[in-house]
Amino acid sequence: MAAKAGINHIEFWVSNLERSQAFYAALFRAVGWQQKSDTEFSSGSTTVYFYEKPVTRVDGVGPRHLCFQAVSRAVVDDVATLLKKNAADIIRGPVMPEYSEGYYTVDFRDPDGYVIEVAHTPNMEV
Repeated sequence: MAAKAGINHIEFWVSNLERSQAFYAALFRAVGWQQKSDTEFSSGSTTVYFYEKPVTRVDGVGPRHLCFQAVSRAVVDDVATLLKKNAADIIRGPVMPEYSEGYYTVDFRDPDGYVIEVAHTPNMEV
């Protein structure tokens, strides 16, 4: 089978692996990803890995945020409920910004302050 163009994997460096693993395990379950190991999660086409590194967080150039595709508005609502239950830092949402018709999103910070988005985008090609 020929490989398709896309993102193979994303590696996150986190300050506390146990805390980040717990946070992301719940998030990935909510958006339908599978946990492959304590530090690895997969959508079936993209993998996210986590490594604990003794680094200080610094603002700099690079990606502003990472957005996970939700298969329905209910998934976005479930993620928002999970975030509220865990007192996560919610930036906005769930809301319907005017990016495209039906776009529905929640934006929040992970335990290290990185911005994450979960969005249902029924009228955008992914």
